Amino acid sequence: MSSSNEAATPQSTSISYEQLTQSWPAFEAQILALLETLGLADKALVCDHVALRVNSIASADALRDTFSRVGKIISDNIINGRTILIIELDTPLTLGQFSIACVELPYPSDKVYPQEGWEHIELVIDSKATECDTLSRDLLALCPKLSALLSSSHSQSLSPLLPSERAAEPVQSSSLDLSSQGLASLAGIKIKMSSPKGDKERLANPTIAFKRDDVCIKVHPHGIKAVIASEQM
Repeated sequence: MSSSNEAATPQSTSISYEQLTQSWPAFEAQILALLETLGLADKALVCDHVALRVNSIASADALRDTFSRVGKIISDNIINGRTILIIELDTPLTLGQFSIACVELPYPSDKVYPQEGWEHIELVIDSKATECDTLSRDLLALCPKLSALLSSSHSQSLSPLLPSERAAEPVQSSSLDLSSQGLASLAGIKIKMSSPKGDKERLANPTIAFKRDDVCIKVHPHGIKAVIASEQM
């Protein structure tokens, strides 16, 4: 394990594989509701993986062991100084219309998450974007409903919304009161744009993240297996 992982201060909170299993239906309901709100539920997108958040090395080690018994680790990479695992499951998880083959398990940093467990899914769209501006345009073409949210991310600059485990470049993050524009359903959704890249990755994979409450949906042009393959180049 990397030295940065060992330096992280373990938290008293711990989450088990059984708790993850029990919390999946609630997470699924939140994600499906957010997909519907964003207008992405009917776009036939691919969900390439789902990501966890944990606060202690002990939790990460225990989950690593358990997931290794129900799948195999296909990537063990150091990103921004800490280990991030990708586990391909023997039996994919089902979330609405999605069949999710991979789980992302990041080891903790000095960031303490208010809630451990399932945190976000990542969707792949048809795009050749190598940066967020192009990805934003391609996403807008797919889903015009996102116009107000995407334009707000370019017009405002706020503190980063989400922990940037994989970000190698500055990010843009924004929040906008849309209720006055007749878009009350989008109110409370925050956006972060980043260009994530691990130490070994050779594939540009800009990302747009939409967060509401405790869950997040990220959109990018390349799936996790393509990113992992780029590490071998």
